[in-house]
Parts: sequence; C-alpha cells; structure tokens
Amino acid sequence: MRLLVLCSALVLAGCATVAPPAPSAVPAPAGAVDWAQDPFLDTLQERTFDWFWDTTNPANGLVPDRWPTESFSSVASIGFGLTGYGVGVERGYVTRDEAAERTLTTLRFLYDAPQGPRQTGETGYKGFYYHFLDMETGERFRGVELSSIDTALLMAGVLFAREFYDGADDDEAQIRAYSDSLYQRVEWDWMRPNSDRIGMGWHPETGFLPYDYQGYTEAMLLYVLALGSPTYPVDADAWPAFTATSTWSTFYGQPHAGFPPLFGHQYSHAWIDFRGIQDDWIRPYGIDYFENSRRATLSQRAYAIENPGGWAGYGEDIWGLTASDGPADVQREFGGTMRQFHTYTARGAGTENVQDDGTIVPTAAGGSLAFAPEIALPALKAMRARYGPAVWGEYGFLDAFNPSFTFADVRLQHGRLVPGYGWADTDYLGIDQGPILLMAENLRSELVWRTIRRSPYVVAGLRRAGFTGGWLDDATAAMPARVAGPRQPEPTARAEGSRLLVVLGSSTAEGTGPLSNDSTWVNRLRARLLAGDERADVLNLARGGYTTFNVLPTGAPARPTPLQIDTVRNVTAALRQRPDAIVVNLPSNDLAAGVTVAEQMANLERIADAAEAAGVGLWVTTPMPRDALGAAGVASQLALRTAILARFGDRAVDLWPLVA
Repeated sequence: MRLLVLCSALVLAGCATVAPPAPSAVPAPAGAVDWAQDPFLDTLQERTFDWFWDTTNPANGLVPDRWPTESFSSVASIGFGLTGYGVGVERGYVTRDEAAERTLTTLRFLYDAPQGPRQTGETGYKGFYYHFLDMETGERFRGVELSSIDTALLMAGVLFAREFYDGADDDEAQIRAYSDSLYQRVEWDWMRPNSDRIGMGWHPETGFLPYDYQGYTEAMLLYVLALGSPTYPVDADAWPAFTATSTWSTFYGQPHAGFPPLFGHQYSHAWIDFRGIQDDWIRPYGIDYFENSRRATLSQRAYAIENPGGWAGYGEDIWGLTASDGPADVQREFGGTMRQFHTYTARGAGTENVQDDGTIVPTAAGGSLAFAPEIALPALKAMRARYGPAVWGEYGFLDAFNPSFTFADVRLQHGRLVPGYGWADTDYLGIDQGPILLMAENLRSELVWRTIRRSPYVVAGLRRAGFTGGWLDDATAAMPARVAGPRQPEPTARAEGSRLLVVLGSSTAEGTGPLSNDSTWVNRLRARLLAGDERADVLNLARGGYTTFNVLPTGAPARPTPLQIDTVRNVTAALRQRPDAIVVNLPSNDLAAGVTVAEQMANLERIADAAEAAGVGLWVTTPMPRDALGAAGVASQLALRTAILARFGDRAVDLWPLVA
C-alpha cells in the first residue's frame, strides 16, 4: 500500500478521539442465513476478478495501481492478482491453464527483472521490490521506496501460487520453482536497521526509512513471512518486539486490539487463517486475531450508526473507513462546522484516533465479508442499490464515495461530482479490489485460507512467532521437520569447537525429497569433507535456493537464454555463516542449459577468490554423468570434470566414479 498510508498510521495518533457511547445492537451472528450463497457475491466476484484479468499487462503480469487513470504498477496489487487468478479458476471465470500461463508469465518476469542498488533501472534490491513499477519495463517508478510491506503482499500471492498449482505439468512445476526462488531470495533480516522490528523501506539515495512496523497492523503478514524464511529469516525476537506496542481498548462496545483503518485488520487475514490459533499476546484476552478483526468491523458499523460527525448517508448499511481516494485536500464548511477533506489517506475510527471526512470506502465492508457477513454483505448491497452507477460499474465497486462533499467550486484531485449523490471516485484501486475478491472467496469456500495452510513457510513463520492451536498444530505435525522448523542455527550458536561446512550449489544436493537425506552425496562424503570430525555440521544453503547458476529447483533452467550468473550473491551468503569450509556442488544440468565449460570454470574462480580472501577452505565437486544428455552432453561433462580436477587438485571431490 502507499507510503502515505503507512506514515499516516504513525501520525494519526495526534487526531482527536471520539468517546464511544454504549454499544449499538447488531444483527444476529452468521449461521441462520447461508450468506455465502447470496447471488450478489457471484456478480461482485466476477466483476472484481475481471478488473485484475483485463487491466493487467499480459506481457509481464504487472497489475496497475489504479484504472482507468493511467498509472504505474503496484507490487502489492500483483500479489492480490496472483491469488485472484486462483479464485478465477475456482469460480470458472478462466481455465486453470489460462491462470497458470498468466501466473508463470508474472513470476518469470519478476525473477528475471534487474535487482541492484542503482537509483534507476532496477525493479528491486536484495529480493525486495520497489513500491511502484513502470507498467511496461518493470523498473522503479520515479523515486519510490523499496517497500517491505508491499513485497510481503506480493510474496503472499507468490506463495499462494506455489501451493495452488500442484500439478505435474511443466508450467505448474515451473510456477512452484519460481515461487520458491522469489521468496527465498528476499533478505528479510537486512530490513531491520532501526530496532528489533522490521523497517518500512529503503531508498538507494538516502538509505533506510526511519520507521518500522510496530503494534497491531497489516504487517502481521510481513513478520510471518520474514520469520518463516529458510534463507534470510529475522530473529524470533522480532515478533514480540512487534506486538509489544499493540494496544487493547474498547471502541463502541467492542474490546479489541486497535488499528483504526480496516485494511490493517484485513490484509494479513486475506491469506492467513487466524481462526483458532493464538500467540502469546492475544491469548490472555481469550480470543484469536480473526475475532479481533470481526470486533473491529462491528465497531466501525456502530460508529457509523452513531455518526458523531453528522456526515451525510451514514447508517447501519452505509459504513466503512479505510485507506482510499478522496475528493481533495481542502477545507469547507459542512453542518455548520469547518471540515478538513482529504484526497488519498488512511481513514479510520478507533480509540487511538479518528480520521473521517465523510468518505465511505466499499472495500472496508468487502474486505470484512469473511469476518462479519451479516453486516458486510447487506452494506455492499445497500451501497449499490442506493448510489447505483455513481459507485458501481464494470468492475464492481469504484474506490470510494462521499455524499457530504457537494462543493462545485473545488478542483477535484480524484473522481467527480454526481448530482444528487455527492462526490464519487472514477477509479478502481488494486489494493482495494484485492481484499474484496479474496475475502468473498474465503467466506464462500475458504480457498485462499485452505491453500496457504499448506505453505511450509507460513507454518514455520507462525510457529516461530509462537502461534499454537487449531489447524496449525495439525499442519505442523504433518510437515517434514526439515521444512517446518526454523533454519539451522547461525554459526555464533554453534557449540565450542564445532565445525561448519556450508554446501553451495545444486538445489538437489541433499536429495529430491525431505526424507532422502541419508542417501545423499553430502552425507555420504561428510567424513571425507571434514576429515571424519564428529563435531562437524553441514548447512546446505543449496536446499534454500542458492543454486550456483540460478537453475530452478525442478532442474529446469530459469529461461532458455544464457543464465544470469549470481555467484557473488551465493558465495556471500555462504561466507556470512562464517564456515570452516565451503563445498560447491556443481549442478550437472547447467551444461544442458547452455552454460559452457569456460563459463562454469570462471564462476568457480570467482567463488574460489572470495573464499581465499576470507581464509575459508573450498572444495568443488565434479559433475555426474547423465546419459539423458546424449553422447555430446556426457563428453562436455567429462571435459568439465577434467578441468575441475586439474584446477582444484585435492580440493576436488570427484563424484563421477560414484555414478559412472
């Protein structure tokens, strides 16, 4: 979401608060009515899905920030889109093959897009992505920040794709491979410059932003993904540092952890099923975070019914404050009082603060469909019925409307004035369309929740954050231990006198399955690699996606053109573990992918130079013969083996005799 929203959340505490009266009555909880079967949801979802499908650039998968106003791409919107394509398959809006093709196009583009520290010409840096990207080139849009939260929302969509596309065909296998590679290269631990918490972003011109994420916010998702990483996880103390500043209070009869704009209660929940699971912070209050979001939703409706600001239109079925467009940054008199109106800002209402200028945002109710369908669905239907084409169009709900704003003398920054209705936006926004589509589906089938519950990374992140109970206990029990738990300890945590060997190279260095470790070459050669020292430990960075030549985990090349060599990143990741030795396991399939013997030897030289400069011993394995490559391919492998043996001598680990 926009940096403006993020910073607004920090400064809103200075706004006036509204003392809540006694709680308002609300309709009976869901149960008597099957809200998921309401035919309005079919129309709402299909139109909202079509926005993502029709406005996305089909050549690269980039989703616009808004439409029809010409705009850049929002990486958070890409995350919602990647997830939405699965919803489209579930609902029959597109075929599975069509969704897989669009998804693969997106992931491949993001993987191949340039990453680096330059101020221009880059899409991201250290695995993170810039907040906004050029819709055609994918490069950083103007001077926007490298955004941690927007990268997390993107990665949520990436991880949804990893689990949803579980078929055996090549496209779906590549989707899973790209998803792993994209997620595992995000250096989450780098984004902690100011404190134990995760920072908001970074600029190549000025460095890190001086803000980090604290308290109950949409950043729950960010922390879970950062904790679950097998390659660059943040320390476990990040979660209690994050939650320590959460506040518990009662607003309009609803006690809950507060965050005034509803997006903070919705974004993480669009993907993660928080029902029945608790961490140490929420547990003493006797609820889970799902119930917390439900209470926040109920409190906003009660606030609208009371309507302390006297805004036009507010009531039991017209409510909802969250980040959105608005008419203009201007003051005008309304109801006998001078009022401040806003363009895009983080609207919300809670005990912390109230930011309300009479602008109603449909996604506030739409993103809460799964929490409180008995009030959210009637609200959406009432908005469409009462305001018609002023708020409802080809792609569902336009972003926002304000019945109180009727000032014809104001130059609008967004939208239009509609006679008899007030101000209405003319744009659809991706980060507001996404929660409507995803949460409607979670209400109807729990598709997104069910899919993400299968993610080993999300399970690991939740467990490291201290969550227990419900589906999470069952998911953890079924997860292979090597994936479900946190990564192996940093070298600083090793016992005194122990030795660490870091394996770098093929993603299959430890076998093709989670239970095949005992028969893999790393363990069979452990005695030779570290002279039989029983104090030795092996940390296989290859398993975490650090392939020497960026070959996908499936063994397929990242693209048919010559591969982008990434030796600097990989040897740096190995050296930061402060190992006693590094072993480079050369993937045999690189030759098949078009990497020549000379290129591979040059890459090995770069790794050897870095290891020597750090005073770390280096071993290099030879390739293994693969008859499937044919006689010419095996001959090339043999030539590479000869070159490695000649260059590295007794530091070469000859695997050829094990297979030949």
